[in-house]
Amino acid sequence: MKNFSQTDYRSALQTVRNLKEKYGDTWNAIQPESAARMKIQNRFKTGLDIAKYTAAIMRKDMAEYDADSSQYTQSLGCWHGFVAQQKMIAVKKHHKTTNKKYLYLSGWMVAALRSEFGPLPDQSMHEKTVVSSLIKEIYDFLRQADAIELNDLFRRLENGEDVQNQIDNFETHIVPIIADIDAGFGNEEATYLLAKQMIQAGACAIQIENQVSDAKQCGHQDGKVTVPHEDFVAKLNAIRYAFLELGVDDGVIVARTDSEGAGLTQKLPVSQEPGDLASQYLAFVEAEEIDIADAKEDDVLLKRHGKLVRPVRLANGLYKFKEGSNIDRVVLDCVTSLQNGADLLWIETPTPNVKQIAHMVNRVREVVPNAKLVYNNSPSFNWTLNFRNQAYDEMLELGKDMTAYDRNNLMDAKYDNSELCKVADEKIRTFQKDGARDAGIFHHLITLPTYHTTALHMNDLTEGYFAEEGMLAYVKGVQRQEIRKGVACVKHQRMAGSDLGDDHKTFFAGEKALKAGGEKNTANQFELAPKPTKVKETLGVPA
Repeated sequence: MKNFSQTDYRSALQTVRNLKEKYGDTWNAIQPESAARMKIQNRFKTGLDIAKYTAAIMRKDMAEYDADSSQYTQSLGCWHGFVAQQKMIAVKKHHKTTNKKYLYLSGWMVAALRSEFGPLPDQSMHEKTVVSSLIKEIYDFLRQADAIELNDLFRRLENGEDVQNQIDNFETHIVPIIADIDAGFGNEEATYLLAKQMIQAGACAIQIENQVSDAKQCGHQDGKVTVPHEDFVAKLNAIRYAFLELGVDDGVIVARTDSEGAGLTQKLPVSQEPGDLASQYLAFVEAEEIDIADAKEDDVLLKRHGKLVRPVRLANGLYKFKEGSNIDRVVLDCVTSLQNGADLLWIETPTPNVKQIAHMVNRVREVVPNAKLVYNNSPSFNWTLNFRNQAYDEMLELGKDMTAYDRNNLMDAKYDNSELCKVADEKIRTFQKDGARDAGIFHHLITLPTYHTTALHMNDLTEGYFAEEGMLAYVKGVQRQEIRKGVACVKHQRMAGSDLGDDHKTFFAGEKALKAGGEKNTANQFELAPKPTKVKETLGVPA
């Protein structure tokens, strides 16, 4: 979306001119053109401005997906503002637009990389405020990307280049962020307070899961404990109230269910009448029929279908769900969430299987026809093995001779160029498209990509740098690649705001400004392209 036009510039310019006239000689040093340029380079003044702007984008995208499932959206998880900034700069460079490209803030990565306690597992032990702080940090870096790119364009315009159209049609780096609030970090009031901080920092979409807050586990680990629907609905309400209080009327709530892999509950809800939500939840609890004479002292008993039953209770006080009830619980969770204010669903699954996801979503859509998912394309899945297994089963069903493959060793590199591998890799390549079409997936994300890319790149660099290659390992593997691929931060001084700062210093101090740019700035070594031909061009704004 555009965030600059000549009308905006002229309006800002006239505002400053009016202020100069109002305050007289004391404002003689303020140049209206410079002030207007700075105002334009920072369109979003607050996090709430960002949340309102990006919420409207998400609502538009959701409507477009409802009309055409090929219009799905995507994101990558980012654990630092710089990572998010470089991602969006690369998106604009490679894809020419940020349309339908979002950001994801993963609670897992916050716990592992941003807590003052040090690296932690994904169990809601990190400080809750670090979540909103990271949202703010991400948008600070994205606003800086706007300012740097526009500043470069204004410099080029002042030097006579014909870039007015690029300025007029500038597309911001600011995009929606789906932010993980875990299980809400406490009761519904705690959820509301944290949601407010997250929204004020810029979040337009908040994802919350139906686990017990103080017993939360990563969705891809064992030991998950879910809460009754009434408790979860209260937290959905808390988030909606936070959005409404802050004026983000289009705010998006993503309701995540962990019931597929959760076998325990901490709490037995109170049923008020047969068939209500509490009754449906209790029906999933495993129980054994007993006679009252066989009940132990302090046993918890239920009446079910006219008979007395005792829920199966573990030594830690938790209750077990019936084996095989997980999918039914997922469907009820999803329907209940959508009927109580959630906008999107998130179903944690054990494997990335489109047919299995579609089976659950189609059941939900029997009740809520426009139900749609945010889906975690998680690095916790072994994608290669999962899809080679899927390909094996499909090829076997088609009557293919599979004797050349060891079913127990399909990860073996010897299969990398086999027919099986090609079928599996094609299924991986089209997974997002297939999932959007067949399984109601509106948004595909990878939670932890930059965690893994950082580890992989450090592994590759250190292998050569601390060996015979020495500095050549860095030059070949990093800097030369940055230069040839046009990676923005190869000129790291500019990326950190040095050129922008030089121009600001000139605005503030004029010819007395002490600037970092100049002949002795080594960043000049990266100016490889010939200087463009100048054209006669001005801002077109009368004095």
